[in-house]
Amino acid sequence: MPLSPSDLDRWLPHAVVRTHHRRTAGATPATLWRAAQEISLADTRALGRLIRWRIPGTPARRTYDGLFRSYPFTVLEQGESHLVSGLCGRIWTLERDYPSLAGPAEFAAWDVQGTVRVLFAHWVTPAGNGRAQLSTEARVEPVDRQSALRLKTLWSVIGRFEPLVGTEPLRLAVRRAESG
Repeated sequence: MPLSPSDLDRWLPHAVVRTHHRRTAGATPATLWRAAQEISLADTRALGRLIRWRIPGTPARRTYDGLFRSYPFTVLEQGESHLVSGLCGRIWTLERDYPSLAGPAEFAAWDVQGTVRVLFAHWVTPAGNGRAQLSTEARVEPVDRQSALRLKTLWSVIGRFEPLVGTEPLRLAVRRAESG
């Protein structure tokens, strides 16, 4: 069953920050999903560097698929053509103090003051005429008023750059799916 943005409401219905990007490829959904799973941090210039800076020790050759399936992320749900992952913590600090979550139930129940819950979803759907669409959505939900204020401040600085870096892996996946 394909994933849709409304399916994500069960994880974070009150997200303050929501981003959504999509790209269509002249490829089957399976080919596009496989291409997306093979994109590594080293393949993306800006986003790859940003992630490695925020999560020290992350190898440049790690794929995004591998990244979203390992600490500090927790797999919330997955299927043949989708992956939903989450993390919790204080995303505005330079410290790597993200808790290791035991699974989806712990993510859903997270309620530590001064923190947020962050969701990343990636999925592929048929787009007709032998084409497929790759979508990605990120959501951030503050736990309390203090974290909401910190998130607002952080987003006012980085939010304008998100479209530039957030679409980089999608463009690469489409290019690889269409050339392969």
